[in-house]
Amino acid sequence: MSDQEHTLAVFIDFENLALGFKNRKKNEKFEISTILARLVEKGKVIAKKAYADWSSYAKYKEELHSAAIELVEIPRRRMTGKNSADIRLCVDAMDMSYSKDHIDTFVIVSGDSDFSPLVAKLKENGKQVIGIGMRESTSSLLSDNCDEFIFYEDLEQASQMTPPRIAGDIPEEKRDAFELLFESITALMRENKEILWSSMIKQTMQRKRPSFNESTLGYRSFSEMLLDCAKRNYLQVSKDSKSGTLIVDGFGK
Repeated sequence: MSDQEHTLAVFIDFENLALGFKNRKKNEKFEISTILARLVEKGKVIAKKAYADWSSYAKYKEELHSAAIELVEIPRRRMTGKNSADIRLCVDAMDMSYSKDHIDTFVIVSGDSDFSPLVAKLKENGKQVIGIGMRESTSSLLSDNCDEFIFYEDLEQASQMTPPRIAGDIPEEKRDAFELLFESITALMRENKEILWSSMIKQTMQRKRPSFNESTLGYRSFSEMLLDCAKRNYLQVSKDSKSGTLIVDGFGK
């Protein structure tokens, strides 16, 4: 995939997720924000839908609503005699694949092998497919067919990474912005981006926190913010020889 900004559609088979986290310890709470935080590092999330009989998962509804996820109500399986959630998810994903050309990446949050034909068809239509699931409820048939598969447990470990240490004399507002900057750079490195253009980094920061604006911190431009971080030895930066655009080469020593 190129370095252009990608657009994502997310489809969540919540019943399958529930199978994976029902045996977790009581203090290990499932958080949809952990999944979404990883996805905004990959591109702009255009659509988010979750499928389930929500009367059985009422305690999760508030968190999903807060994340602006559309909750699609599916009748109980004993009422229909078949897994209606799987069918509805597949129909909606294929409909969006044909009708929304601007969406280039589909995210299937499930470990159910029944979605393997959907993955194959989406790839046939030129879409990138990312799978996300719990280890206990993920079939290798599905994970092996996706362009990329991410286990939720790995996201939890990644979210616990310690950010670079920031000097204590930095004001709190600027400290928060620096932490967001370092988190976004780390995310792009994790995506194996060969060149970390300043514009690419700012796009990632704004997807993570839409209210981010370097001018509120006293900077005239985003480049000035990067240069300030380099002056403090937080970053190593250079300029592209042709365009003069700033590039982040890595964290400072």
